[in-house]
Amino acid sequence: MACLFLEQLTVIDSSRLDPVHGLVGESWIVDVELTGSLDEQGMVFDFGDVKRRLKDAVDASVDHRLLVPAATTEVQEEDGRVSVRFASEGGEIRMSGPAHTVVAVPGERVDTGAVRELLHSQLRPLLPDNVTDLGLRLHRESIDGAWYAYSHGLRTHDGACQRIAHGHRSRIEVYRNGHRAPDWEGYWAQRWRNVYLGSRADLQQTHQRGGVTYYRFGYTAREGVFTLELPAASCELLDAESTVEQIAAHLVTAMKRQEPDARFSVRAFEGVGKGARAAA
Repeated sequence: MACLFLEQLTVIDSSRLDPVHGLVGESWIVDVELTGSLDEQGMVFDFGDVKRRLKDAVDASVDHRLLVPAATTEVQEEDGRVSVRFASEGGEIRMSGPAHTVVAVPGERVDTGAVRELLHSQLRPLLPDNVTDLGLRLHRESIDGAWYAYSHGLRTHDGACQRIAHGHRSRIEVYRNGHRAPDWEGYWAQRWRNVYLGSRADLQQTHQRGGVTYYRFGYTAREGVFTLELPAASCELLDAESTVEQIAAHLVTAMKRQEPDARFSVRAFEGVGKGARAAA
């Protein structure tokens, strides 16, 4: 038997519901191993076919979606729409939108193991008969420094980013007067760990329930009508849509307010290997 491997087949940028942390943005790198006999080309499987067939299937299944633990989440689906209700330590989280934007993951927790098993069951039938074993590894990017995890939705986006509850785990680099500023990097890493970055324009309501203050966001995008309600304490409001360009600009503006005489530059990542830079 031969073994073919492909590292970083794709990156899953999604949000998951967690009983402790609530709504959590994740970026999981997907590595693949295929074991089997060689075909008439002397290959286990052509790299181009692996990328095209398996990457497309992963992206269509869990990428840019809200991943919920099936055993502990109330999920109702009707007429192509879904509503979700989940209890976390910080308060309830409720979301509604097109049915394909939510994935119920078997079990009580959404983690790399549970998502790997879900993907394995979906990808195995896509492989040719000579492939006898499929190995999947989901893992976070190794980050030597500060990182934050955020969820968001982009109302005006034409693609999958319009989904109101998807997210990313991202590096952040801050430079003050040309030098790295680990104090500011640590500040944002702590402040924006498991945060929802919402646009003020999409904030529909603020109310209290059970002693907890909630924000309700909502908008209509190309894919349909979305709503999201979650504890206000886990949110930060932006004056613009939460594109990575606007996020980088927001960070620079906030730091300039505290240190107006300093020159700041920020490299804000959106998941793995991509992002935006802003300076002032």
